[in-house]
Amino acid sequence: MFRFFKKKPDPIDPIAADQQTDAEAWQPAPAAGHADLSADSNHVPQPNGDPQLADEGLQNADQTAPMVEDAAPEAPRVGLLSRWFKRNPELPPSGGDVEPKLEDSAVGEAVDEDDLIGDAWKGDSLEEQSEESEEAQKPEDSDDSDDSDDSEQKSSWLAKLRGGLAKTGKSIGGIFVGVRVDEDLFEELETALIMADTGVEATQALLVALRAKVKQERIEEAAGVKQALRDVLAEHLRVLEKPFEVGRVKPLVVMMTGVNGAGKTTSIGKLAFCLQKEGARVLLAAGDTFRAAARQQLVEWGSRNNVDVIAQEGGDPAAVAFDSVNAGRARGMDVVMVDTAGRLPTQLHLMDELKKIRRVIAKADPTAPHEVLLVVDGNQGQNVLSQIRAFDAAVGLTGLIVTKLDGTAKGGTLAAVAAGAQGVRPIPVYWIGVGERIEDLQPFVAAEFAAAVIGE
Repeated sequence: MFRFFKKKPDPIDPIAADQQTDAEAWQPAPAAGHADLSADSNHVPQPNGDPQLADEGLQNADQTAPMVEDAAPEAPRVGLLSRWFKRNPELPPSGGDVEPKLEDSAVGEAVDEDDLIGDAWKGDSLEEQSEESEEAQKPEDSDDSDDSDDSEQKSSWLAKLRGGLAKTGKSIGGIFVGVRVDEDLFEELETALIMADTGVEATQALLVALRAKVKQERIEEAAGVKQALRDVLAEHLRVLEKPFEVGRVKPLVVMMTGVNGAGKTTSIGKLAFCLQKEGARVLLAAGDTFRAAARQQLVEWGSRNNVDVIAQEGGDPAAVAFDSVNAGRARGMDVVMVDTAGRLPTQLHLMDELKKIRRVIAKADPTAPHEVLLVVDGNQGQNVLSQIRAFDAAVGLTGLIVTKLDGTAKGGTLAAVAAGAQGVRPIPVYWIGVGERIEDLQPFVAAEFAAAVIGE
């Protein structure tokens, strides 16, 4: 069988020849190999004259050959790689001038990746490379980056506001598409405003002002009427826009009220975050002793904001408020926010208890509470007016917080509040909420809110 292979050898494969050449280059010297084989007790000597013994010698050599080749198993692959680089001196794919190289002293070692990148990084130390990358990523001006962050946060907030009032914006903004400026346009606009919970009184006031503006400025296109409506609505809501002043007294005592489920305790946690961003020191009082887990909820918000919370398990809410005002004065706090239990305006005994809490706070500080805020759900429509009227009569409201404008809220209720509909006072709106995140409570701006209502 071996003689058959000798007479008819296979065609020479150039790749196999390269591998064989490199393998032979890395194998031990032939003399050392024969010396090891001769030392084997089972080795049969090969006489020169007997063909059969020669064949047996070849067979034994075949059996022992793998033992010699195991000394360098990776040699064929490395030899092929090195020969490829020698036969192909073209530039690497990156376009650099660096020729890949493989050191002859290392068997099976990978090619240095830094040599394959190009001229830009070759020869530079790691310290120089890191400095160049840091300089490339470093902003040119930190003030510009802060301004860009503020603008991005502002645009994100406006996008959320438009998304929350998208239903109202589509119903009102869609009226001005492909129509003429005539009486039919104003009639359709009147219907859309009433459907957006604006109310009859506020709708009439807005249409009167809009007609006058269109006539005065001689607006003849529907797009111009839409722009005029935005300006009229923004001016109408301007009476509700008022900044929340911190620092006029110390501590500023804020009493939080609202019906069940309006988001009062959550708004306290978000408001504490907003005030701390302005540098104010805040203290919270867990005065909601009726609802289960209300105290634990406020304590959790205090932990998130790193704010102290005055709480008593099963205590009198008026006593908690009294202790909180004294603690805020002793600790030098800027703001003390007192949480109260949610209640309906028709629950007269609970409304009387709310009056008691206000009186007890006045005993701790004759000028307190300095702010009495009502948290209302923006999805409740005209029912918000009855809540404002009842709580204002009981404790004298100074401001509003409108929450949950990211749901199905229509937004027109604030126009009714600004118009003084159903006997309510135009109480300022300090903040509006359009999401569940801690930064989703933002100050009320009339122009932004008006633009979101009409779909701009």
